[in-house]
Amino acid sequence: MKIKRQKHAKKTISFYKYNFGFREPFQILIDGTFCQAALKNKIQIKEQLPKYFMGEVQFCTTKCALKELETLSKDLYGAKLILQRFQIRRCKHKEPVPASQCLLSMLAETNAHHYFVATQDRELTKALMEIPGVPLIYIVLNTMVLDKPSACSVKHVEAVQLGELVSPHQQQSLQSLKVEQGLSKDGEERRGKKRKRKAGNPNPLSCLKKKKKNPMAQQPKMTDGEKKRRSRHRKRSAAGPSVSVNPNPSSAQS
Repeated sequence: MKIKRQKHAKKTISFYKYNFGFREPFQILIDGTFCQAALKNKIQIKEQLPKYFMGEVQFCTTKCALKELETLSKDLYGAKLILQRFQIRRCKHKEPVPASQCLLSMLAETNAHHYFVATQDRELTKALMEIPGVPLIYIVLNTMVLDKPSACSVKHVEAVQLGELVSPHQQQSLQSLKVEQGLSKDGEERRGKKRKRKAGNPNPLSCLKKKKKNPMAQQPKMTDGEKKRRSRHRKRSAAGPSVSVNPNPSSAQS
């Protein structure tokens, strides 16, 4: 019987691992009703739950759950001592509220922190079944049982597989990618911070002296007539001076 329960727990845990992103150490949120049932049935929570889960486990509760046990009868003193040994998670309540209300607020609509909830409160259990991705643990016949996934969780997974919804785990991964690529508001703020530069020294290139303009560039442009005259003058100078030849050499001898 014990082997069957462990196989059932392993199958259920793998369902939440692959579809909702649960990872070790598993966080188990416990209230006073579960501790009272464990005390009556002589169940060692810290010893038996890790074996049942076959992995690392963290036990936690809230201040509101502890305060509720303090205000109730003295018969719950043993449950209070057990609950005090667990880690305390911060809740939003400045003044104590019932444990069922506090645990619901911790999970909100998506159970972003991936809590397993251990409780014997039936009303709380019904409310938690309406939230996708909430594993429930309770005690039946002196044994702890991890309940099978609720109908709400199964429908949510089917909708995600059909592409109608995006799971909370996928939303977190998409959000982290957007931040890395600078597509979200956080990424824009980070980029804006990186773009800001401190005021430094002026650019050395802007401090260079201006170059003097070429005087040849300031000369007026020549007209077409002046260009033709200059070209003729150059041709004549290139040909050399003209030499006269005397046709009568005899006159030169005399």
